[in-house]
Amino acid sequence: MRQIFNNKILNGQSRTITGAAMILAIASIVSRLLGLLRDRLLAGSFGAGDTLDIYYAAFRVPDLVYNLLIMGALSAGFIPVFVALWPARQQPEPQAMAGGEKNHGELKAEWQFVNSLTNILLAALLILGGLFFIFAPQLIKLITPGFSAAKMALTVTLTRIMFLSPLLLGLSSVFGGILQSAKRFLIFSLTPIFYNLGIIFGILFLVPKYGAPGLAWGVVLGAALHMIIQLPAVRSLGWRWRPSFNWRDENIRRLARLMGPRTLTLAISQVNFLAITMVASTLAAGSLAIFNLAYNIWTFPLGVMAASLAIAVFPSLSANAAQRDWSSFAKNFSATFRHILFLIIPFSVLLFVLRAQIVRVILGTGKFGWNDTILTINALQYLTLGLLAEALMLLLVRGFFALEDTKTPFWLGLVGSLLRIGGAWLLMAPLGVGGLALGWALGGTFNMLLLWFFLEKKVKDLRFGEILTSALKISMASFLAGGSAWLALRLADNFVDTHTFLGLLTQGLIAGGAGLAVYLLASAALGVAEMRALWQMVKSGSPFKAVVLDKEIVQD
Repeated sequence: MRQIFNNKILNGQSRTITGAAMILAIASIVSRLLGLLRDRLLAGSFGAGDTLDIYYAAFRVPDLVYNLLIMGALSAGFIPVFVALWPARQQPEPQAMAGGEKNHGELKAEWQFVNSLTNILLAALLILGGLFFIFAPQLIKLITPGFSAAKMALTVTLTRIMFLSPLLLGLSSVFGGILQSAKRFLIFSLTPIFYNLGIIFGILFLVPKYGAPGLAWGVVLGAALHMIIQLPAVRSLGWRWRPSFNWRDENIRRLARLMGPRTLTLAISQVNFLAITMVASTLAAGSLAIFNLAYNIWTFPLGVMAASLAIAVFPSLSANAAQRDWSSFAKNFSATFRHILFLIIPFSVLLFVLRAQIVRVILGTGKFGWNDTILTINALQYLTLGLLAEALMLLLVRGFFALEDTKTPFWLGLVGSLLRIGGAWLLMAPLGVGGLALGWALGGTFNMLLLWFFLEKKVKDLRFGEILTSALKISMASFLAGGSAWLALRLADNFVDTHTFLGLLTQGLIAGGAGLAVYLLASAALGVAEMRALWQMVKSGSPFKAVVLDKEIVQD
């Protein structure tokens, strides 16, 4: 039994991009559903008011620290650097697999690199975390100028508690990068599930005892679970912690060169969220909560669909770029790009048509009133306009990272950030929270177009012709699906009581089911190539089987 656990769970390797994406997508669906449950519990318990404004504002500074130090290093360069060191093993080290501690001698180069990186990052997090802990009152006053003194004080308390989470998530992110590099996607994919379970535990059991700070302790618990779940799998690959700080390691220096521009890019992203927080704090109470609740619904398909594909293809793109195999790079990129189109375009259309039903079913409970619902619906409809662009950026940015180019995404992200913030600032007066959402969507769309333009200049041929053909067919099928869903929505309104949860859920399921059925039929009739790949996935029956999307994904 232990051997089965080691081979199938800890060391189960996904050998195709489709298989890896399916593992990530399935786990992401579970995690996102738990995230929606989390938001429903938050909305029902507190409504869109002061407490949720405080909760979301308290995330900002710890998130800033985590993203600048951890994500800057790991998302940009860890996988390319580690893959170059990691030998082409199909199995973990024998002594590690056996669960023993036999490897007390000199660690291999990849583990020396990991230990130095981990220790350096944790030391930096401790120092910065301590400084931000001390100066939290000044920072919170800066990013929430519209909050009352009482709201600021409670925000400071939650922020200080949440500073524990970057330490735990920092170590967990290193573990996740190792597992992705070794193509052990199963355990890695479970981490957000445990993170959300920790937060839900906080809402249900810690808030009744400790009040609002219980929310922050739930976040810390989720971060701890996020890290702990990956530890056995990483140890099974051969990692053992050592107190090394080798600043002169060439791989550390290489990673530092890569992470610099990426850190600045992530800083831009964090500036976006900080700016939204600042602006929303000057609007009516609950505005920050409404934007975040709508944003969380909007990002559901990003994690379930787009991120799963982008993460899964990244190691292959990195290997293609390292080998200068540009034909394989273009094939892998194009196939993944088209599959994102196939999934996200219809989802965007159906999300727009069914936005009222979705918001009310997910959030419409307890203290979350009708006015809160209307404001969230308005924010969601504007965000939906930028969903496709946001999804494609997840792949486009990784295309640059595979080329070890982190500077271009930074400069393009800077332009997009200025547009997001400027648009939100200009549109908040006429549209309120909806203006923040529309500004966000428009800036993201422009950023995506810039990323495509410059990546194509670098690679020369990203197979634009086949992408355009698929996009046109998919768009046609999606609009037919949207029209069918709208018609089904109107018809179902005559037969169900839309004043009840069950009635709204039934109406939404009928309309969504009709739209999905029409989309699949229209895609088949139009000969959408990605429809065939979907059928191959269904027939394979397992994400671990060797399924190749359109027979185009070139294995690394």
